Amino acid sequence: MKAAILHGRGDVRIEEVSPEPLKRGEVRMHIEAALTCGTDVKVFERGYHAKMISTPSRFGHEMAGVICALGEGASEAGWKIGDRVVAANSAPCGKCFFCVHHQENLCDDLQFLNGAYAETITVPERLAQKNLLRLKPQTDFRDAALTEPLACVVQGIEDSALCAGQNVLIIGAGPVGLMFTALANRIRCHVTVAGRHATRLQSARKLGAAHVVDVGDGKNLAQKIQAQAPAHAPARREPGPSRYDSGHGPVPVHHDFPGFDTVIEAVGRAETWEAAVALVRKGGTVNFFGGCPAGTMVALDTQRIHYSNLKLIASFHHTPRSVRRALEFIESGAVRAADFVSGECALSQLPAWFNSAAVANNSIKTLINVRQ
Repeated sequence: MKAAILHGRGDVRIEEVSPEPLKRGEVRMHIEAALTCGTDVKVFERGYHAKMISTPSRFGHEMAGVICALGEGASEAGWKIGDRVVAANSAPCGKCFFCVHHQENLCDDLQFLNGAYAETITVPERLAQKNLLRLKPQTDFRDAALTEPLACVVQGIEDSALCAGQNVLIIGAGPVGLMFTALANRIRCHVTVAGRHATRLQSARKLGAAHVVDVGDGKNLAQKIQAQAPAHAPARREPGPSRYDSGHGPVPVHHDFPGFDTVIEAVGRAETWEAAVALVRKGGTVNFFGGCPAGTMVALDTQRIHYSNLKLIASFHHTPRSVRRALEFIESGAVRAADFVSGECALSQLPAWFNSAAVANNSIKTLINVRQ
């Protein structure tokens, strides 16, 4: 079969590979939908990912498909050939300190899965047990392939304790920023999105952003956002009992706008981390969701952090719970591929796509046709 193999920095090749015999508990999935990811573009540029991948390796990690073969014992776990499934890209061990303390995203022995850019993929036993999920008959594979990135966003939403009525700034209008927009809007937050590219900002509005800011070249970011932010807080919605309940309308509460209740940084650059701290209100929360390159240092105003009682957090990866919650959002229609997938590319053209994306990635997500 054909598969994309990452060999190093800027070097991905489409090669003929032979599927290995299945081990106990493993399942083989015929891939029906594989999506590109900003993380994959970064891995392509850097040639590795410290936690997720080392070269040479099969590449890609957002996928959904159909089980086409079973290893010994997999049927005893309830799997059968023909099951429509989505696989997350990792599974925790369930035994280490962090797993026992319900922080499986920090597992000391996360088992990662790469190889979505291929005709089939082998799902290891642990992942088949913990993070391989059945799809409803009507669930589109393209929608289901959004489960992994959406699970990371669900983790970020819950870590940030977003609730109805909050004024939320999302810095970054890429796929992750747009997913944050969709879920924050569903919670009934008032959402401002700061980013680049008119098409992405239009998508942000479509997904529920009440206000968008074009940051242009990204210089003087905090000042640009402050200058274009609402002069006063909009009609706010009182917090409700459920962070995901979208059944009530807004309750007007007007006051001078002191800054954003929560700022989600979804870019991963030192300047955006610093701007996030400058834009949050006293007593507010900043989530440094975007991971910066290794060795990045930031300069933060310690007096502002201390005397403004700011809460600074960072969200990483996902848990089995957030994976399942993400699929629930997808299967309820809250998040759809139509809002995020803006192009299609044949597997044979994937190296050219990555070379282009490394220069200027203006698409949101691209569907990879693994049969071409």
